[in-house]
Amino acid sequence: MATATTTLPLCLPSSSRRTRTVRSGFVPVRAAIVEASRPLPALPGGHDYSTQPPQQSGPSTSAPFLVSLRSRDLAEDIQAEARALTRAVNATVYSPEFLSARYGSQPFKVVSRAVEVLTALGSFGLTLFLDQKRGELDRLKRVRAIQLRGILTRLGPTFVKIGQGLSTRPDLCPPEYLEELSELQDSLPTFPDSEAFECIEKELGFPLESIYSTISPSPIAAASLGQVYKAQLKYSGQLVAVKVQRPGIEDAIGRDFYLLRGVGILINKYVDFITSDVVALIDEFARRVFQELNYVQEGQNARRFRKLYADKQDVLVPDIFWEYTSGKVLTMEWIEGVKLNQQEAIEKQGLKVLDLVNIGIQCSLRQLLEYGYFHADPHPGNILATSEGKLAFLDFGMMSETPEEARLAIIGHVVHMVNRDYEAMARDYYALDFLSRDVDVSPIVPALKSFFDDALNSTVSELNFKTIVDGLGNVLYQYPFNVPAYYALILRSLTVLEGLALYADPNFKVLAASYPYFAKRLLTDPNPYLRDALIELLFKDGKFRWNRLENLLVQGRKDQDFSAKEALQPVLKLLLGPDGEELRILVIKEAVRVSEAIAFGAAFDAYNSVPDFVKPIISNGSLNGPFKLSEGERDQIIELRDRVFRIWNLLRSSDNFDPSILQPILQVLQEPEARVFGSRVAGGITQRFAARLLQQLLRSPTPAPSQ
Repeated sequence: MATATTTLPLCLPSSSRRTRTVRSGFVPVRAAIVEASRPLPALPGGHDYSTQPPQQSGPSTSAPFLVSLRSRDLAEDIQAEARALTRAVNATVYSPEFLSARYGSQPFKVVSRAVEVLTALGSFGLTLFLDQKRGELDRLKRVRAIQLRGILTRLGPTFVKIGQGLSTRPDLCPPEYLEELSELQDSLPTFPDSEAFECIEKELGFPLESIYSTISPSPIAAASLGQVYKAQLKYSGQLVAVKVQRPGIEDAIGRDFYLLRGVGILINKYVDFITSDVVALIDEFARRVFQELNYVQEGQNARRFRKLYADKQDVLVPDIFWEYTSGKVLTMEWIEGVKLNQQEAIEKQGLKVLDLVNIGIQCSLRQLLEYGYFHADPHPGNILATSEGKLAFLDFGMMSETPEEARLAIIGHVVHMVNRDYEAMARDYYALDFLSRDVDVSPIVPALKSFFDDALNSTVSELNFKTIVDGLGNVLYQYPFNVPAYYALILRSLTVLEGLALYADPNFKVLAASYPYFAKRLLTDPNPYLRDALIELLFKDGKFRWNRLENLLVQGRKDQDFSAKEALQPVLKLLLGPDGEELRILVIKEAVRVSEAIAFGAAFDAYNSVPDFVKPIISNGSLNGPFKLSEGERDQIIELRDRVFRIWNLLRSSDNFDPSILQPILQVLQEPEARVFGSRVAGGITQRFAARLLQQLLRSPTPAPSQ
């Protein structure tokens, strides 16, 4: 894109008016932040360490120089972060006491805002009351949900944030409201550029022209809490995104939450049909919004997210320029990207939306179920596609964490859903912190059974995630559930990704895309809870379900992190461990069946390979082969043998398969416990073959079918 250089006066007070250089046409389709080779940090006007190592004669010293350079880079970065923290030392931390202290002494401002809010929400509440009196509450749910979305938008950023939060709370809102509120956008009019530039200078302590060689004359993006400019750092030429906080936003949001908290107290006291603690929900949400107002905290969130998830080559996470960051100004690397919901623009770059969505799903599953630290605001504007086919995550103001117990329980919940074990599903809600331990879950089981028996008529991987969310939402709405904030945000994250995919492919199923990850975790994770879940999935009524193991391996291999080595050894350790007696009994029985199937299968293959005129001699005239088995028995044996061979081939054909992975297994098999187990298996096989031999001797030949 051609650019022209223009000289514009800074929109600052006359006492500090100066000139800066900007480029017209500087703004791309979308502002974002880019992962690039990060220049070494330097103070404005300070030393630039991004130099080549000195040229010296004699032995090369470039490697030690680079090591020293990286060490100095890290040290500078740590010091810069410390200075940023110092600049944000006065950032407000939310607490109910803080609200009371600040706004309890501002009665006129509080009353004025209360009148505005109560007029808007009160008229809506009156409308709902009249609907109920007329018996039209259910019929008009969709209409009222649309009206509520408009009211919250007009009331400003606090209520837009509240509406977005409610859109993930199936325990508070019916499905119609969830759908409408999920469409809320927090885009607001921009505030004056002069105020933004003055804020940058005040926060960073330097004149604008000493920091940037160019900066966009107007914001390239605006949201409820701030707006973003594109700039070029003067010392390095690095393109950056500069996020500046909206003036007075903290006071406006704090006043709104002060009012909302008072309303919450009244709701808790007088409104019986809302079972959740509304004050606790408001406090939790206010705490998250106030964290978003501290841009240094957001920078630290981005760094942590990058450390955990940017190890994948197809995931992009921005780095932070701490020297140019404070409580109200955030400077991050710039990315040229396209919103994930702009399908046409993505396809023009030769990319496929579904490929990008799959990257997002895999990264989200790692966030939610592996490390537990996840992006809590994954709307399309915060996830960009780059021209290289990478997925860039932006805006780390609102993050959340999944407790470890809940992460395991979610995977177990999927297993129970596959097994249609609705009693176990209901008990999972204790571990997920949906219900207190003293609540009886037995009344919930029929509701789960009623919904999932219909939903599971198709396979789990074919289910639409939104269908499950809506169905569970109806269950949650009818019973005394208290959905934790982390779980509501998980639902929102996966629902947003599925919604994006459905634009490209109406038949896309997020659970199908997620299944390889679940399969890999079940097969490879040594955690005892997941190991038990795997056993529960594979064994039923004392029999091993080989079809499920085969399916898990087929799906698990689709995950790029799947390792055949990890899939073998944890199982063996469990099998030979002190707590594995129950499993050993099951495995011994199955080992006997498999050994029999392999032996008989080999005999059948040998029989089928001989000339036809020899077969009657071997089989003593029987048309069913050399053994006195019914056709059904023979087919079952061959099917088991073939399935076991397919499973072995799946393991052997894994990209990272190495025969040496069997060496640790052989070492374990030399331990006393393994030798005892091996002798039990050998004994079982011997008994089985003896029984088969006796059966062959005593059973009458299977008659040939009449012609």
